[in-house]
Amino acid sequence: MNKDLLSIKDLKVSEIKRLFSLTRELKKRRKRGEKIIHLLDGKNLGLLFEKPSTRTRISFEIAMRELGGNSLFLPSEQMQMKRGETIEDTGRVLSGYLDGLVFRTYNHQILTKLARASTIPVINGLSDLLHPCQVLSDMFTIERKKGDLKSIKLVFVGAGNNVCNSWIYASAKMDIHLVVSSPRSYQPERKILEECRKMNPACHIELVHEVYEAVKGADIIYTDVWVSMGEEQEREKRMEAFRDFQVNQRLLQLAKKDVLVMHCLPAHRGEEIASDVLDGPHSIVWEEAENRLHLQKALLVMLLGEGNGQYHNE
Repeated sequence: MNKDLLSIKDLKVSEIKRLFSLTRELKKRRKRGEKIIHLLDGKNLGLLFEKPSTRTRISFEIAMRELGGNSLFLPSEQMQMKRGETIEDTGRVLSGYLDGLVFRTYNHQILTKLARASTIPVINGLSDLLHPCQVLSDMFTIERKKGDLKSIKLVFVGAGNNVCNSWIYASAKMDIHLVVSSPRSYQPERKILEECRKMNPACHIELVHEVYEAVKGADIIYTDVWVSMGEEQEREKRMEAFRDFQVNQRLLQLAKKDVLVMHCLPAHRGEEIASDVLDGPHSIVWEEAENRLHLQKALLVMLLGEGNGQYHNE
């Protein structure tokens, strides 16, 4: 496995399968009451965050604690980065203190600079371009619910944002039938689509503007907020563009009868998703959120564990 996890595109299919296998094992052990498993004793993980966070921060902190290690929250506004220290210098310094680093940033290029300068593993905890930890745990959730990922049709309803981009890479890696339904001005970046089609010429990725057409036969309907962090100045414009893209009961009726609904959270109820759908029988959003913890435990073991994370049952 590579030193860092910046994008799903950098993972081999065998590594993703191994990650899911380890996630299943660690989840089972936690459900049995094994809250502390000493796989990362003495390891220290830094959480360098420029953006607010609920699930990413808490799941990584709990993951390290339950693996026997420690975590340190590092809000960027309290670091010397705020006063002009370069991201490369920050990475070199933190590499001397920590065993791994999760970086949550507004700028993906800054993330790549940090990773290049660091000698410790760097994990993308979210950037403006990608959110690999979210989508890896989402794939794990779907596999547990639906079985073979190759047999599903997943419809992403909303903006071609960082989560959507990670789904595009995931589709190319795991042969998932992905349909993206967005307003024409908010579709995913063409270069990412082209890159994925070069990676896997047989990948099944569609752009379908008409949302009621897109969701026909869907196994999974997935959505995200219409206004992401850093886009607040565009709120009025986006609300108008996305008004027909709400995931609601009418939309669900066009999908398969056993369709599952997912949302990476936080949800803006009554905007991108109706409350009765979010809380309804088709929703697996809360299990999806919980699985962030289990997947990230496995990821930390693989990246920070001895022998590149070789795992053996105790």
